[in-house]
Amino acid sequence: MASNNSSDYALFPQSLIPSSLSSSLPEGYTLRPLHRSDYSRGFLTCLTDLTWIGEITESAFCERFDWMVTKGKDWYYCLVIDDGSRIVATATMIVERKFIHDFTMVAHVEEVCVAASHQGKGLGLTVIQALNAVAKDLGVGKLILNCSEKNIKFYEKCGYSTAGQQMELKYNN
Repeated sequence: MASNNSSDYALFPQSLIPSSLSSSLPEGYTLRPLHRSDYSRGFLTCLTDLTWIGEITESAFCERFDWMVTKGKDWYYCLVIDDGSRIVATATMIVERKFIHDFTMVAHVEEVCVAASHQGKGLGLTVIQALNAVAKDLGVGKLILNCSEKNIKFYEKCGYSTAGQQMELKYNN
């Protein structure tokens, strides 16, 4: 990774992503870590196919990215797939280090999204398989995620199983 003075660098080392997964992508597509320059490659635009984003400037994006690289180092793993010009798929994993179960690590899978115009190409499966592989390589004990009922079959195809119910408490900040 380049120093923070450089204009572009990856959130984490490319070497954590198994190169074998890239061969399952359509020609011209690349699986890689999120880069600081991905604001201009449509990273947030891709996420709008998942949920509301807000008005995030490039400066604010870079500030959050830099925080993840420094203060969030070894916690945040955001993968993207680009088609040569734009980000078309993404998924993020946040690693939690626990006291229980002999200091196990649990990874939370978040913000899984494939741009609507690129769905049906196996990109979602590939990005989840990549997160699974990174987690295993890091020594994570289990990965967990929340999803809507309509997405359960997809995640079962990725090796996940239903376990429990989600609860939430929202603040109106």
